[in-house]
Amino acid sequence: MFKKVLIANRGEIAVRVIRACREMGIRSVAVYSDVDRASLHVRKADEAYHIGPATARESYLNIARILEAAKRSGAEAIHPGYGFLSENAGFARACTDAGIKFIGPTGDAMDRMGSKTRARQAMSKANVPFVPGSLRGMEYPDTEKKAAEIGYPVMLKAAAGGGGKGMRMVRSQQDLKSAFEGARSEAERSFGDGEVYIEKYIENPRHVEMQIFADEHGDCVYLGERECSVQRRHQKVMEESPSPIVDEEMRRRMGEIAVRVSKAAGYTNAGTVEFIVDQDRNFYFLEMNTRLQVEHPVTELVTGLDLVHLQMQVAAGERLPFKQEDVRLRGHAIECRIYAEDPDNNFFPSPGKITLLLLPSGPGIRRDSGMYEGWTVPLDYDPLLAKLIGYGSDREQAISRLQRALYEYFVGGIKTNISLFRRILRHQDFRTGRIDTGFLDRLLADKNYDLPLDETSEANKARVAAIAAGLFNILQPVNGSGVVSTNSTAKTNATDVSKWKQVGRLEATRS
Repeated sequence: MFKKVLIANRGEIAVRVIRACREMGIRSVAVYSDVDRASLHVRKADEAYHIGPATARESYLNIARILEAAKRSGAEAIHPGYGFLSENAGFARACTDAGIKFIGPTGDAMDRMGSKTRARQAMSKANVPFVPGSLRGMEYPDTEKKAAEIGYPVMLKAAAGGGGKGMRMVRSQQDLKSAFEGARSEAERSFGDGEVYIEKYIENPRHVEMQIFADEHGDCVYLGERECSVQRRHQKVMEESPSPIVDEEMRRRMGEIAVRVSKAAGYTNAGTVEFIVDQDRNFYFLEMNTRLQVEHPVTELVTGLDLVHLQMQVAAGERLPFKQEDVRLRGHAIECRIYAEDPDNNFFPSPGKITLLLLPSGPGIRRDSGMYEGWTVPLDYDPLLAKLIGYGSDREQAISRLQRALYEYFVGGIKTNISLFRRILRHQDFRTGRIDTGFLDRLLADKNYDLPLDETSEANKARVAAIAAGLFNILQPVNGSGVVSTNSTAKTNATDVSKWKQVGRLEATRS
């Protein structure tokens, strides 16, 4: 096993990997940019190295600086987390060339699956079902012919895409050309690659993905599915495992195909095969994510496996310590991605100093977090702060535990999307599992579906302010020692009132 691992990432995923290293007796090395000097992952790691200014291109995306930090620290391996360089085949090869183990798939496997069109071509040869469409990018005249062949509506997608960039849904021929040009332009700006392909648009689809794990000795298993249909602008917001619509037979078929995809790609380590599911529960290959996923905790909770531990073991050359028949799913887990953004203001980013942080806990609650009270959230990176996961014996219990935890969660000084999850969890369609990739957009567009009273409600802000004014009128000012001050002009029998008690009283007014 490795003695020292560098984490080429930041935030909650860096903290997650650092914790796994500590559990395994591995020394952890953090890297940080100028604005991340005081970040939690830097504080948690055994060592930390500065790699440049805030701009990601000059720090977290700078391969040379990360490899230099690895050499200076004596790290034997690099864990890329997700995002940044995690799916960069050139980075994986550069690690190998430098004599450092990349904890993930090979650069060749990334190349095979990194381009969606190359992946579709490979899956066609492997007899994997995928949505009807083109196997490669095409110029506009051929795209127009293909659209007529498969029928509208169609979806245009960037071959090197992700995160909803370079995607356009087209319902008629007269809209195709402008959508094609827009998708190609956005793909070029976002990925440096303007290749665009076309596929049939599936109405009201569900997004279901299968976690796979492959060692370097030819063994590969699937670890159950995750439902990822709660999305905003093609980006996941909530995930759960197992999926409400997947039964044992569908799970087996989907898992076997995911393993076939992995073997066709020559894949090793953790990976995720994504499928789109139509209203008749037919599923089609969408793409493969060649890294650990943001939503991996829900799989960990229902399987009892630690995926980051497994990543380290497989990268060190060990065999998977179990067979497919040993994998059992128990209970239900749901994850909320907590972002520094304002859901009442078109999800505008909300950087700034966290002035107060009240954290949820209790049975069935897990938090993967990269924030702390007093930390300043930078504007320079993805606004993901933490992940809150609820686990229960069944879906109903997982939902109720998560609801309770969300009402305990408070982040002061910045805006977060915590209130959005409260709204989602009380929606009848979500509670009954009737969701698809358009569910969240419909919920947000429904002006008649009011938010419950909480800190994002204008009516409740006034209510809380009025109650707070009354409390402060009754309570004496608190001095620096946390004890109520006495006033020589007024007699009082008040006992000591701590700041925590005052905060508790104010928080009680939020419900």
